[in-house]
Amino acid sequence: MTAQPPATVAVVDRPMRGMPVQGPSDVGYRLVDPDLVTIHVTDLGVTRGDGVFEGLGVVDGAVQALEPHLLRLARSAAMLDLPELDLDVFRAACLASAAAHEPAPFLLQKLVVTRGLEGGDGTPTAWVRTAVMDDPAIERRDGISVVSLDRGYRHDVAETSPWLLQGAKTLSYAVNKSVLREAARRGADDVLFVSSDGYALEGPSASLLARFGDRYTTPRLDLGILAGTTQAAAFEALERQGVTVEYALLTLDRVREADALWLVSSGRQIAPVTTLDGVSVPVDGAETERLGEALVGRRR
Repeated sequence: MTAQPPATVAVVDRPMRGMPVQGPSDVGYRLVDPDLVTIHVTDLGVTRGDGVFEGLGVVDGAVQALEPHLLRLARSAAMLDLPELDLDVFRAACLASAAAHEPAPFLLQKLVVTRGLEGGDGTPTAWVRTAVMDDPAIERRDGISVVSLDRGYRHDVAETSPWLLQGAKTLSYAVNKSVLREAARRGADDVLFVSSDGYALEGPSASLLARFGDRYTTPRLDLGILAGTTQAAAFEALERQGVTVEYALLTLDRVREADALWLVSSGRQIAPVTTLDGVSVPVDGAETERLGEALVGRRR
């Protein structure tokens, strides 16, 4: 097996807006040896999962959808009552981490912000790590099998119980990992969350895209789901082609009637769903390839 090039890490020293600049050489971040220990054992991101993150694809050196990811990071941070982030510093750190990595067709960045040290002064801990990721073309070509699992909340949980932080991209990913293990036990690759009252939501790390005739639909964003940057980019590409797109309430039964289904994310880009709960789903290979090329080719 060929050894992968080492990851590149940028530690963000000035994560909060308004923090003073410490001299002319202070750019707010610093590239560090990825093998060095940079996280304290009392960091609340480690001990409590108290923080937010973003995953960004890097294709041929270009960070994909950087601005939407930064804006979503800021929204998640605000939902957790974290301090206001300096997005200019985070932007520069993401670009520097990507530029410092050895050239590779596909990289994945993990941008993390925690609440900082327990008992500390409230300054968040933040960093960007860039590393080689698997080529998503395999899942785009072969597709994925999906099972539906009850998330345990009604579809209106974001409105009735905002303290549950549905729709924030938090570090608390134990459930997201647990459902993938459950999918594997059922012989599937991924999961579609469903509300307790029967509405389709999202995957543990992906957005749902459904085609009904000439119309493309994704679940409404007020359902306590993450606003997908890749889903938004797919909708933009479709709208430029004059295709109708919509955000809607979708029951699981309605999803099963779709002419094609995809899960889309920054990592895999786009993967057609081949089966849902063991039942075959029509696969449009040509449309998958066309949308995949549009997503990989974006440079925002």
